[in-house]
Order: sequence, then structure tokens, then C-alpha cells
Amino acid sequence: MLPDLSADLTARLREAFRAADYDADGVVDALGSQAHAALGRGEPEAARRATRDAGALGTLVRLFLLGDTEPEAAVRAALPDVDLDTAVKAEVLRGDGDGLRAGLDIRPYGDDEGSWWVIADQDADQRGGPVPADHVLGVGHASISLARATSRRPVGTLLDLGTGCGVQALHASRHAERITATDLSERALALAAGTFRLNEVDVELRQGEWFGPLRGRRFDQVVCNPPFVVGPPRVDYVYRDSGLAGDDASALVVRQMPAFLNEGGVGQLLASWLHRKGEDWADRVSAWLPRGGVDAWFVQRDVADPALYVGTWLRDAGVDPRSSEGRAKAAAWLDWFAENDVEGIGFGFVTLRRTDTEHAEVVCEDLRHAFDDPLGPESAAWLDRVAWLRATGNDQLLRTRFTVPETVLLEEVSSPTDEGWEAVVRRLHRVDGPGWQQELDETAAKLLAGFRGALPLEDLVTLLAYAHDLDADALAAAALPIVRDLVRHGMVVPA
Repeated sequence: MLPDLSADLTARLREAFRAADYDADGVVDALGSQAHAALGRGEPEAARRATRDAGALGTLVRLFLLGDTEPEAAVRAALPDVDLDTAVKAEVLRGDGDGLRAGLDIRPYGDDEGSWWVIADQDADQRGGPVPADHVLGVGHASISLARATSRRPVGTLLDLGTGCGVQALHASRHAERITATDLSERALALAAGTFRLNEVDVELRQGEWFGPLRGRRFDQVVCNPPFVVGPPRVDYVYRDSGLAGDDASALVVRQMPAFLNEGGVGQLLASWLHRKGEDWADRVSAWLPRGGVDAWFVQRDVADPALYVGTWLRDAGVDPRSSEGRAKAAAWLDWFAENDVEGIGFGFVTLRRTDTEHAEVVCEDLRHAFDDPLGPESAAWLDRVAWLRATGNDQLLRTRFTVPETVLLEEVSSPTDEGWEAVVRRLHRVDGPGWQQELDETAAKLLAGFRGALPLEDLVTLLAYAHDLDADALAAAALPIVRDLVRHGMVVPA
């Protein structure tokens, strides 16, 4: 039986939450920065102490965030217009001796523009044991990462493929006129519907596998947080396992997504891919794309070794790797990796754009270094730069005036010589966005020194060639691919 999160119940919960300031800012204010940080690390005691004198807000925090049992009188005071019997039938609450506990995880979650509430199932810590197969995951690292990596430019139609508890659709409500969300899981759709009612967000819901419910439809933007866990073809937990072998789930989404995009439409997803002995990961993921008509940017953010990968996902589901169940699952998983020559598992983001040209741009980049800026604005700008470069021939590029943004620095590493210091490394470093770096030789560094928006590239090449007794045509031929690559990465821009 699915939870009945009706319009009436969610409206009453919403009013109670608002009255108690149970939102993203209210929780932080009540807990304080230290207790809030401790709660994020899975250490609840500091938060429990901080809520002792916080009234209704404290009750809601302990109830829904800490998983505590609260006296019935305190719950009635915190949810004054909510019929508790109805809330129990809807799984929002459940009885526990003389008190009540949360039956679902209902937590504030916000962005720079405001706060929402997300309804999901309780995790293994809140449940006190492993989660069931139809577990609906709440706000987690993966969903937050995808939200930060998604372009937020205004669009008419947006599809959230595999919505889960509805996190990506909530973000989409800031910039999309019409939102459609799908999921294979009935339970996920029931909880997502509750999330959308609770936040008064209008979303069309469709049930079905992958793109099945959407035949014949196209969208301006598609976002997807698929069940991307790689390994044997099985389904232990619907939120993470696709039933497809290896990285076939990620491959399926990348392969099929362009057909559901309008011309110029953008698709973005989290994905995982295998690192197999003797195979380049970039060749593997590029082969997933249809031939032509799709710009693609694959960003690898991490690579895990098989043993670490298996242990991490077992613990995520509340399975102790030392238990008999954990050992059996780990053995089967590691055997599959060994049989398929898997040396590592890559994880990252994929940005796609449907385009009418056969000369599509496909770039695979390893960005495993730390950076703070969200990738969403960068992914949108990357597509803009790719389109500009495609429309700009070499002759036009030579006539273009360029500048170097203030966020791009030239770093030099020098070694001592008999005559002083000699530069051995010259490196451009973009300090915003993904923090790209690119090494330059002395000639290229001198050329970029002239990128001040005053002279076109061809004049700068001519002057540099004259000053250093170089062939101007050869210098231009060498400079063009370097400049194109720097433009693609936002390290130089047209003036």
C-alpha cells in the first residue's frame, strides 16, 4: 500500500511547517552552525541538545531529522491542524509506544532563492537497519551534485527522468515553464507527488521504464539522476540498480536522450563508466553517442577502485560488509569486476546538446581536482563557446580581437641558473569555474600578453613573428588550435 499524501494533508503540513519556521534557514538558526555541521556528518547529539528549548521547531527537527520518538502531546502542538491518525495512515508518522516517530523523512532543502520540503524514505540510520528494495532515496550527495551541475537558463519544457523524491524537478521549477517527471517506481512517484503538493509545484507525473512513457515527445531540457551503480545485472534497490550489466544504464540514457530533445535542447545526467584493462575511458563513453548531431561534454570527477566501490555501496544501503549478507554480495560483485577486467569505476557528469550539424563537438575531460564553483553555469557557457567556435572559421578567428579574463592567471615555475632564474613551466590557471589549467610555451605566453582587445589575432601573430624572426604563416597555423582550445575553456574570450 502506497502512502496517501493528499492535497489536504500536505496543505496542513505546509502550514504547520511555516508556522514553526521549519525551513532551511530556520533549522540552521535553531541548531547553530556547529550542531548543523555535526548533523550533516551523521552526529545527531549536538542537534538534539540544541533543540531542547526550540518549541515546535525543535519537535519537528527531532521528529523528522533525528528520528527520535516524541510525546504525542508535543507532536500535536507542532502539527496543530494535522489529524494524527491520517498522518499515521499516510506513513508520515508511526506509533512507538506512548509516543510518535516519523515514518517518512520530510526535511527542508533550499537554494539561493528559497526553501522547499522533500519527502523521502528514511535512510538506514533512521530505520536502524537495511533499507527495503523499493527504498526512495532522499536528498543526497548525488542529487545535490547533479543540481549544481545543471544549467539553469529559462526553458519552456523540462523532463526529470527518474525523479525519485523529486529534487531535480524542484530545482527545475525555478527556470522551466512546464515540468514532466517520470519514474519506474510507484512508491517514488507517490512520494514525489507529495513533495510537489507540499511545495505547491505543478509537475506532470508519468510512470514507466526509462523513456518508455514519453514516446513521440521532446523537451527543451532533460535532467536525469539514473540508477547508475555498475556491476552484475541485478536489482537489489530500485533507486540505484537498473538490472542492466556494467555501465549499460548510463550508456542507455546517453544513447537515447538526444531523441527526446528539441533542436538545441540540452540534456544533463550523472553517469558511471567502467575503466577496463587496455581501454581508454574516453573512447568507451564516446562510443555511446549516436553518430553526429550531438555536442557532448563528459566530465570525470572521480575514479574508484572496485573494492572501495563495493564497500561504499554496501554501507549506503545499510549492509555491513562484514556480515554474511555483505560478504556474499561483495564476493559476487568483485567476481563480476574481475571477470570483466574492470580496474576502476569512473563517475561524473554528461552534458549533451542536440544540434543540426554533423560536425558535433565531443570532449572528455578529467576534472578530479577540487573546485568550489557549481558546474551548471560552466556547462551552459561551454555549449555557447562550442557553438561560437563551430561558426567561426580560421580566417574569422584571425580577425577576432581577444582578451584574457581577470580570473585567468599566468603561473611560472622557475629554476636557478648561472645567470639567474629560468622559467621551466608556464601555466595558465583559471581560478573560477572548474579551475582549468593549461601549460604554454614561451611563444604562446608572449602572444597572449597581447590579448587586450586592441588588435586582432592576425596582427598580434605578425608582430610576434617579426620581433622573434619567425615565419608568420607557420606561427598562425600553430596558434589557431591553441587559441581554439583556450576559447573552449573560457581562458580567452572574444573582445
